[in-house]
Amino acid sequence: MLNYKIPKKWLILVTVALISALLLAIASSASSIYLYGSSTNNIKADAAIVLGAAVWGEEPSPVFRERINHAINLYKNGSVKTIIFTGGVGETNEPAEAIVGKNYALAQQVKAADIFTETQSRTTHQNLKNALEVANAHQLTKFLIVSDPLHMKRSVLMAQGLGMDAHSSPTPTTRYRSFHSQMEFLSRETYFYFVYLVFKI
Repeated sequence: MLNYKIPKKWLILVTVALISALLLAIASSASSIYLYGSSTNNIKADAAIVLGAAVWGEEPSPVFRERINHAINLYKNGSVKTIIFTGGVGETNEPAEAIVGKNYALAQQVKAADIFTETQSRTTHQNLKNALEVANAHQLTKFLIVSDPLHMKRSVLMAQGLGMDAHSSPTPTTRYRSFHSQMEFLSRETYFYFVYLVFKI
């Protein structure tokens, strides 16, 4: 039996090639996430699904408020008929994110009959899964997913993975404005994008 030993230089070359391929995949995914969030759809749908974000007491955080305002604009210009707010309780002394979103929308003259909520979710996948259950109960079948631009690709991919007729509707403005905050968000989204591709969660 031949005892063939792979030359060290070939091991180094293979390692470098694998690392380079991984870095290229990461860079390509990050770029596609960034570009995907910069495109908008002029599509009419049954509902806007607003993905939850932090609340500050009884008020939405600036990030959440951007999402709510965008959904309200979609509702008022006739792009959607209803709004589904998602998100459960973050801190125990705070109301559910969805309830804060609903109250904010009511104050902006959105009809109560056109607002639905789910208050149990803690993750993006749960946001969408629970929103789908609400939608099914009200015969809603076509959706605009509302979130920050860098959050859109993973969110829509998840929604479509659940069998939803879902389309992206990123907020036209974002609280992640500085280069540092955008890169931090993009890095996090790229990581979770790969996690979803592998584990579907």
